[in-house]
Amino acid sequence: MTAFSPQLRDALQTWGEQLSGVHGRAANTVKAYTTDVAGFLSFLAQHRGGTEGLASITTLSQTDLRAWMAHERARGVSARSLARGLSAVKNFTAWAADRSGADATTVLSARAPKYKRKLPRPLSEDAAQQMIDTVADYASEDWIAARDQAVVTLLYGCGLRISEALGLTGAAQNLPEVLRITGKGGKTRMVPVVPVAKQAVAEYAHLCPYDLTDDAPLFRGLRGGPLNARLIALVMEKARISLGLPSTATPHAMRHSFATHLLSAGGDLRSIQELLGHASLSTTQAYTAVDAARLMEVYEKSHPRA
Repeated sequence: MTAFSPQLRDALQTWGEQLSGVHGRAANTVKAYTTDVAGFLSFLAQHRGGTEGLASITTLSQTDLRAWMAHERARGVSARSLARGLSAVKNFTAWAADRSGADATTVLSARAPKYKRKLPRPLSEDAAQQMIDTVADYASEDWIAARDQAVVTLLYGCGLRISEALGLTGAAQNLPEVLRITGKGGKTRMVPVVPVAKQAVAEYAHLCPYDLTDDAPLFRGLRGGPLNARLIALVMEKARISLGLPSTATPHAMRHSFATHLLSAGGDLRSIQELLGHASLSTTQAYTAVDAARLMEVYEKSHPRA
């Protein structure tokens, strides 16, 4: 990878820190964005034949951008990943333009490559319930069985991300009727708590051998430290193999199932968007395609072609 100027390297670090500290982007998002932009800046240094300063980023032409995108596609970068990379480049360029007072219209108006979004892969209602019941079978102790069931129940019953469930503290051991969740980008949302989730968490809290203080993690590992998300993924992997479910039956699939089943029951997209904490309605609209696909599957089974 060709080196770019120290000024751009410092700017990239400052931008990344702002994404994290000011805008509340997740650590993995910041890492992905800064890696994308670093690759872009390295390409420019080679493409333009030398290292350049921050101001030059706002003077890029459509030819420069097309050359970069062609270079990335030649490396085997998918359209989806390239679209994310362009989004990162636009964000960085807008930030640079704001600092220098330049006009970055050329970069900001660049079109991302089109790609087919992957549809969420939810479980059926029966499979989701079977998953909740089965994860307890692989625990070495009763409290761990109750813990795993409580976590998976929160994913499906409240539509939480695994990071959100594991981010709960001991203060939530007696779940309220409505739970305040801080999700991606520091966005706060209110999530109704279904009775079965409240009961599952209460059962775990009762059996847990560790002191669940208000400011400590609610869900604990075997030795009392914060529960690692990988452990939930592993126990769900064991459960889905025993149940004959596909590899897509992951912790995040429980959240997808929550949304899909709500939509099937007549929930409106706006309400589901708020419950999931999606910043854009277009993200939530993917569930309408899932629901339609499931309906067509049932239809074709009921009315096979001659």
